[in-house]
Amino acid sequence: MEQRPEDLDAGRGVSALVEGRRVAVGRPGPLGERPEHDAAEIRRAVTDVQAAGQTAVVVTIDGRPGGVLALADHIRPRSAATVESLSALTGATPVLLTGDNPGAARHLAAEAGITDTYAGLLPADKVDRVRDLQGQGRRVLLVGDGVNDAPALAAADLGVAMGRQGSDLALQTADAVLVRDDLSTLPAVIALSRRARRVVKANLLIAGTFIVVLVTWDLIGHLPLPLGVAGHEGSTVIVGLNGLRLLRRSAWRRIT
Repeated sequence: MEQRPEDLDAGRGVSALVEGRRVAVGRPGPLGERPEHDAAEIRRAVTDVQAAGQTAVVVTIDGRPGGVLALADHIRPRSAATVESLSALTGATPVLLTGDNPGAARHLAAEAGITDTYAGLLPADKVDRVRDLQGQGRRVLLVGDGVNDAPALAAADLGVAMGRQGSDLALQTADAVLVRDDLSTLPAVIALSRRARRVVKANLLIAGTFIVVLVTWDLIGHLPLPLGVAGHEGSTVIVGLNGLRLLRRSAWRRIT
């Protein structure tokens, strides 16, 4: 098989030479010239597939239709609970960006509890939607696992890839990877990162306060060396103990 990725635009499908015949698989629209009766048959099949909440993929052989594949996505376990937790944690409703047709997208969104859906998007369209959200003053965290998600992962403020089944390109592009491939851990990761940020700020404040006090004491008076060493090392111990709070079981509890 000789791969011919140049035959179709990025995000629209794939094309290859198989035993001397050109086979293309992709979106219903851009797969070559067809006789009218063949086009009408494909349109009926595509309409039936999309009406059932599935994604239609057209297969052509040497430019003529060979069939229509019906693909159905299934949401990950606990997706609805994760969406609910994210909404409560961030104060914003998650948005679904997908290349699937609107019918399939609405079906999946309803199962996951998502109301804001953008369907039929090419990779560049997903990037545009991310930038639109950023233009509204939002910080965008995007979760994806496919090749088509990679540009949007790069454009988002934080890109998160699913580690077990994610594509290599998505894994390389993302800022973080959920290695367990468990979407329900995302709220816990966000909550933990916020807690770590608060701990870091507290540690900086503790260390800075000790330094200012010790330096001021030494400048306006006489700071005994043993006391200066004890104060400096004591602040280090306090900072370390404060950081160890992140290792407590409660810091890693699942957000529900």
